[in-house]
Amino acid sequence: MSAASAFELLNPDGSTPVLLVCDHASRVFPEHLGTLGVPEPDTFEHIAWDIGAAELTRGLSAALDAPAILCRWSRLVVDCNRRLDHPSAIPVESDRIAIPGNIGITAEDREWRIRHIHAPYHTAIDTQLDIMLARGSVPAFVSVHSFTPLMGEVARPWHVGVLWDKDERMPKPVIDSLRRVNGLHVGDNEPYSGRHPTDYTLHAHAAVRGLAYLGFEVRQDLLATPGGIRYWVGLLEQAVRAALADPGMRAGPLPHGASRS
Repeated sequence: MSAASAFELLNPDGSTPVLLVCDHASRVFPEHLGTLGVPEPDTFEHIAWDIGAAELTRGLSAALDAPAILCRWSRLVVDCNRRLDHPSAIPVESDRIAIPGNIGITAEDREWRIRHIHAPYHTAIDTQLDIMLARGSVPAFVSVHSFTPLMGEVARPWHVGVLWDKDERMPKPVIDSLRRVNGLHVGDNEPYSGRHPTDYTLHAHAAVRGLAYLGFEVRQDLLATPGGIRYWVGLLEQAVRAALADPGMRAGPLPHGASRS
């Protein structure tokens, strides 16, 4: 497996200064791992990927004319939105479903997953950001996820959540824009939080560089049809474009590895 097979790069020369990323785009497993012992029907569920997130990311990349990077492999192999020292980076259980192929894995297996998936995916993100900066464009950074309508038996009422940490340049105008849509229930760091260290990708690539950023979480049942995807592409595109119109989004980045906070 080559490093490039860890990710898909869309529209690298896009004209809009935004990099879109999708950590949980795929339910696919490397052939030699099978399905890690998980019954195949379960691999179509949220434990293996963020349902609808890949299609939403592709749509936003086209609508915004912006580059996007999508992980090609299931989060059950290695979760690219986790620090490698986090227990859920290679989970042994997810939503009370055992992942037998992750129980007692060898050091060699763990290293293979890091070397062939986690590391090249994140290297690709840094490389694309460096390319955009070298062109004289200070990009904003947007991660795209989806969430289940229920957590256990608890309903999640939000239609979309906006995740962020300390930098409010992008999330605040986006939240304000979305909340102007009649009937839309918008979560501010709900149903998940973007506060460090919760959201690894946002922090590792955007926050440390001082780039404006946010994460989108869209409820999965709203992404179940092509029409639903088109609706959310249009809604999020409009909100992102409105935020990008603010010159403050173009503040110069910090040296890689520094922190504005």
